[in-house]
Amino acid sequence: MTRELALGLVLLLAVVLIFVGVLAWRRRGRRDSGIAAPVGEAPAGATETSRTSGLYVATTRHGDALERLAIGGLAFRSRVEVTVTDRGVALDLTGKPRIFLSTGRIQSVAQATVAIDRVVERDGLVRIAWRADSGDVVDTYLRPQETSARVLADAIGATLTSRTTSHTPGSDT
Repeated sequence: MTRELALGLVLLLAVVLIFVGVLAWRRRGRRDSGIAAPVGEAPAGATETSRTSGLYVATTRHGDALERLAIGGLAFRSRVEVTVTDRGVALDLTGKPRIFLSTGRIQSVAQATVAIDRVVERDGLVRIAWRADSGDVVDTYLRPQETSARVLADAIGATLTSRTTSHTPGSDT
């Protein structure tokens, strides 16, 4: 086999693999098209309780940390500014509109070690389980950099605790 033929076969294989990857991602996008991230600002009068920067890792099906969802605005890893308010959590991903997870949407917050292809030290990620408008519960994973995952999880957890004591159950604010 000549060198040129081998190079041609490798290039053909690369093109085929890229084509298959693009098709698979488009199929995933169609599969997840019913799930949307809640784009918007915090409600008027919301009080900021915490702010930190870090990395947005992924959003997955609830309880399945290895199944990435192709949700608009949350499909790819990015830098993120996380703002915790008394009404919920705002996620500002680089180049994307603000996503606001109100306390009524957030089901739980915890720490995690694994999400998609990211494995970190024990409990180094923050996992926010939230309900989309479609009714699907999804998990969003964050990797804080200016503070520990425990501090961010506790700040979000405190917001959820204050929701249950100061807001009407089932309210979305």
